[in-house]
Amino acid sequence: MEFSKGHGTGNDFVILPDPDGTLDLTPGLVAALCDRRRGLGGDGVLRVVRAAKHPDGAALAGEAEWFMDYWNSDGSFAEMCGNGARVFVRYLLERSLAAPSGGTLPIATRAGLVRARVEGADVAVEMRRPLLHDAATATLGGLTLTGAAVDVGNPHLVCALPAALDLAALDLTRAPEVDVATFPAGVNVEFTTPGEPVDGTDGHVLMRVHERGSAETLSCGTGACAVAAVALRDMGRENGIVAVDVPGGRLTVTVTADSCWLAGPAVLVATGTLTRAALRP
Repeated sequence: MEFSKGHGTGNDFVILPDPDGTLDLTPGLVAALCDRRRGLGGDGVLRVVRAAKHPDGAALAGEAEWFMDYWNSDGSFAEMCGNGARVFVRYLLERSLAAPSGGTLPIATRAGLVRARVEGADVAVEMRRPLLHDAATATLGGLTLTGAAVDVGNPHLVCALPAALDLAALDLTRAPEVDVATFPAGVNVEFTTPGEPVDGTDGHVLMRVHERGSAETLSCGTGACAVAAVALRDMGRENGIVAVDVPGGRLTVTVTADSCWLAGPAVLVATGTLTRAALRP
């Protein structure tokens, strides 16, 4: 089995080329691939398959040739992954599997059609405008925080820390407790503090995240979009540009009247052949 390894601001993925959808990808195999000691290691798996060859992408085959079949590291599905989409696009371009038309490249995802553009070392993807919902709570250890529920094609809960608490000191080795009735499919939980002003932006936020199905990750693209939307709301703005610093680097989120652009570095670091029989799902 061929593979590549890539990351976007430290959010890392195992990339499997499977253009005709013939690979028997199972939850057990995904978890084994993402195992950081016995597999290749990753926050998730990106299967590169033609939209027409995958049941979740077939409806979009007329608009996009390629479908991003994204799996969390525990073998569960996710509707969308912003950093994964950016790494997916980098892979398509470097393997000459696709080329932008009119400056953008469409890809199909479980959350719908996503457009991408390349800006030097950065890849930007356009996703749906984040939808802010009612407040909800997350409990981490003995700390309960009220946050904003946000839909970015997948569910998020954005919780601002009180000024007295240190973002870096949070223990995210366990998943925060949330209301299952509010988030029946689970939720990505972001914890934030304000950052210093950054030139060319309307705001700057520092963020850590616990992702459903992957535990704490160094970055979460859709989480950054959710955080930016909440930051703009708190500034009394509907649209704008927000720099979001995650442990793995900096992402730039541009929220417009009808969409949200996520930009940042996306790189491939390795390619090779996997000895599938050595994995222990």
